[in-house]
Amino acid sequence: MTRATVAITLALALSACGGDEHQDLKKFVDEAGMNLRKRVDPLPEVKPYEPFTYEAFDLPDPFKPRKPEATEKNAAERPAQASDLRRKEALEAYPLESLKMVGTLQDKSKKMFALIKTPENNLYQVRSGNYIGQNFGIVSVITETSITLKEVVQDASGVWTERTSSLQLLDEEESKR
Repeated sequence: MTRATVAITLALALSACGGDEHQDLKKFVDEAGMNLRKRVDPLPEVKPYEPFTYEAFDLPDPFKPRKPEATEKNAAERPAQASDLRRKEALEAYPLESLKMVGTLQDKSKKMFALIKTPENNLYQVRSGNYIGQNFGIVSVITETSITLKEVVQDASGVWTERTSSLQLLDEEESKR
């Protein structure tokens, strides 16, 4: 046999084998497109653009933080600064939370004094009108069990407000620490 006849015989044999191999795939493709809609809905009508004029220039900017209005009820004056004439007292160097009231004293005229202990274990005698703490606190009332003071603090918006704070007398176990 010649080479040409062998090649023709092989080609005919191969073409006869491949006819039914992809029949299931052809059937799937034909059936997949049968249930599709052929009609596309029209696009919605485009409305014409209407320009808007912004006229709220006198209103506050909504993207900037607002400061609450100072009222007579919550407004306080700016506290005394270092540039003022008043000399800072020793207990103004400490945060109020670090100071401890450990006792009271009373003189002949029944005037009450409080004993304050610093973090370094130093004792200071305090009377009404003395300054305590870093928030410009002024001692207003001293009793046998507590000190009441008025502090002037600045909130996040920059407004100075007055608040009342107190130091409580420590019991014996706490004062030994």
